[in-house]
Amino acid sequence: QVQLVESGGGLVQAGGSLRLACAASTDIFRAYNMAWYRRGPGNQRDQVATITPGGTTTYADSVKGRFTISRDNAKNTVSLQMNSLKPEDTAIYYCNANGRFSGINYWGQGTQVTVSS
Repeated sequence: QVQLVESGGGLVQAGGSLRLACAASTDIFRAYNMAWYRRGPGNQRDQVATITPGGTTTYADSVKGRFTISRDNAKNTVSLQMNSLKPEDTAIYYCNANGRFSGINYWGQGTQVTVSS
């Protein structure tokens, strides 16, 4: 069982920045691909960015060039730096851990990001 705790959400004006962080309670953090997802108002949960233990990243087209995912394998943390935020980035953001060998998914409780125009 992996517990994920997110922090860093809040209210920001369009064009501003926020940094989300997620702390994972596991002794085998390197066994997990990490990701951020988001669920906007009335929408499904969409993948935003992913990162492998080795640091390979992927991004949704809507956030490329604005968001950066990173991880610290020594501290069991993953972060999402969000720049040039837009109102359409408003959503609940979830941290996800996906077992590379087990395929099991773990989710954080979510953190609200609101971007005002």
